[in-house]
Amino acid sequence: MEHDALDAGEARYELVISVDARRSGQYSDAEKPRMRERIYRVLETAFAQAGVGRDAVHMEDRGDGVLVSVPGRIAVTRLLGLWMVEVHENLREENRSLLVPLGLRVAMHVGPVRHDSRGISGRAVDLTCRLADSAVARQLLDRERADLVLAVSDSLYVDVVSAGGKFIEPARFSPARLGLKEGEVSAWFHLPGRPAPDIGPIAAEEPGAPAGGPPAAPVGGPEAALAAMDAALAARAAAAAGRRVDDSDGDDEDGADRYRYRAQGDLSVHRNNVYQQPVHIGRVTGDSHRKD
Repeated sequence: MEHDALDAGEARYELVISVDARRSGQYSDAEKPRMRERIYRVLETAFAQAGVGRDAVHMEDRGDGVLVSVPGRIAVTRLLGLWMVEVHENLREENRSLLVPLGLRVAMHVGPVRHDSRGISGRAVDLTCRLADSAVARQLLDRERADLVLAVSDSLYVDVVSAGGKFIEPARFSPARLGLKEGEVSAWFHLPGRPAPDIGPIAAEEPGAPAGGPPAAPVGGPEAALAAMDAALAARAAAAAGRRVDDSDGDDEDGADRYRYRAQGDLSVHRNNVYQQPVHIGRVTGDSHRKD
């Protein structure tokens, strides 16, 4: 791609597109080259069908996807509209012959991009890649059994998508809040050929937290978190020791002894008991045979 300025210190506002394959880690080494061929065939054919020359855009290989930047002289609406339609149709055509369909997560954002001899960089690039890799994009693609999901930044939606255009229907986009490494951002998600997706059941982003990890600390700072932890430990100990059961035969009329406790393990609770013979309280350990 030719630029008037290739100095890494200069930036130009360009459309950044990130394309990732669904669950690429599940492809074997023998299958990945064919997967990559399909991705490039889908994208490059769509560029030609949308009237965008291949040499007019910058494309970087990402192993399981492609990173693209498009100069400002090419209308963003053409990529959001016609190009996305062609990508979707080409992908559906590819998947007709596959037992396991290829799924793509596509993200778009417009922002300052710096070019050097190794590729492109900048916050606009980082954000676009984060959107394509977000939990919402991943889960929508799987939950809706879709071939393709498109995520656009909030600024791109407000500036371009909301105005509509050929093959651009803003009513078919749904917003979501994402917790990314850089902080919370808003984004909009679209499943080509379908109504606006329901984002509600999608799991919230938890950057840096492993799946199934502990819940977030409650509001109130470290003291509140410690208090909650103490309460949880106390509840766990009570559950291990036994459970409280209503005892309507309690002796005290004021209800003080209306509960009995079933104890397990080394813990036992004795109250208002009459023993007819010597009893041993506690666990017998070792070789001892004490009876008192």
